[in-house]
Amino acid sequence: MRFFDSIKNFLKETDFSLLIPCMLLSSFGILMVHSATLRTVSEGSIFARDVIVMIAAVGFGIVLSLIISLFDYEFIIRLWPGIAGVALLLMLALFKWGDSPQGRDDAFSWLYIKPLKINIQPSEILKIAFIITFSMHIDMQKDKINEPKTMLFLLIHAFIPTGLVIVTGDLGSALVFVIIFVGLLFVSGVYLRYFAAAISLILAASPVLWMFFFSTFQKERFLAIYYPQALDEYNYEKNIFQQKQGLNAIGSGGLTGSGLFEGYYTQRGIVPESNNDMIFSVVCEELGLLGGLLMLGLMAFIVLRIVLVAKNTHDGVSKLLCWGVAFMLSGQIFINIGMCLKLLPVIGITLPFMSAGGSSNLSVYLALGLVFSVYRFNKTRAPMDFRLGHVYIPFRD
Repeated sequence: MRFFDSIKNFLKETDFSLLIPCMLLSSFGILMVHSATLRTVSEGSIFARDVIVMIAAVGFGIVLSLIISLFDYEFIIRLWPGIAGVALLLMLALFKWGDSPQGRDDAFSWLYIKPLKINIQPSEILKIAFIITFSMHIDMQKDKINEPKTMLFLLIHAFIPTGLVIVTGDLGSALVFVIIFVGLLFVSGVYLRYFAAAISLILAASPVLWMFFFSTFQKERFLAIYYPQALDEYNYEKNIFQQKQGLNAIGSGGLTGSGLFEGYYTQRGIVPESNNDMIFSVVCEELGLLGGLLMLGLMAFIVLRIVLVAKNTHDGVSKLLCWGVAFMLSGQIFINIGMCLKLLPVIGITLPFMSAGGSSNLSVYLALGLVFSVYRFNKTRAPMDFRLGHVYIPFRD
């Protein structure tokens, strides 16, 4: 009976209102990645390698998120030195063993694990570590959050992981770190004048950042969107090609799309990275505007559900953990969709639940594990029927 009671309590305290939409969206993502990679499937195989990796990452991620949910988030955050240490060591390993993404010689953001024959992206693990450590840091300083000394140390805390990610050439992930940093400070009640001062400082330092922190490749991507006149015709076409083809694919889908596995641009591989950064173009081409809106609607529901969990917590650190995950997901969604619609330059960021990639999909479910833990251990539990029988005391009438 105890075993069945444990299973009953586990199911009762699991946030299925969040888990089920996440599983549906991941299944949708796997289907769209399968469509994007259909032309590359080897003879005798059913799925391309990207699809197999994604299925494994999502399946393992779901199991891992539920296991994480069984541990009290207060216990998890007490492990912050080990979590931060592992994440930083993986990032530092990139400086010796880092691999460059295809076509990106200026970046070294991947580690190749030879025995498993897989690549991992340490910045994805660092995101989770940053959410945990930064949430704990803010909660410890909540009574003096607006003191200049506190703000200085919070800024240093955020600069370390963000700086490491920038140096390794992963500008997209670096922007997500900034979004998490700014978002958590905002919900913590930091004075608006600090944000105004930060914006002024960034604007003043932008020429230095442009000259010394951005590679030629990154500069050309920005110029292609915001100041194309600065590039000659060859460099402009080279840097805008991916987004131009992606927009053509999105526009060709119309309202209802050309049909699953029937997209002209997708099935001919015309859009570069259609299984990864440009997966939104596959959705819109084959399932149309309605398919794209359905996907975005599910994403919005997931983010809002995480925010609702944050609002129903009983302490500051659990609230910050959930907000951190919400900012991570919404930041990646905003940047990726902005890239696909040619509103933002291509800076290499995956679309949560949808893009191919083991590291990115696994990190999403690791982050969700924190939210599930917060939900489980903030849930009001029914009082137990606790009785003692045959207890004798030496004091009797």
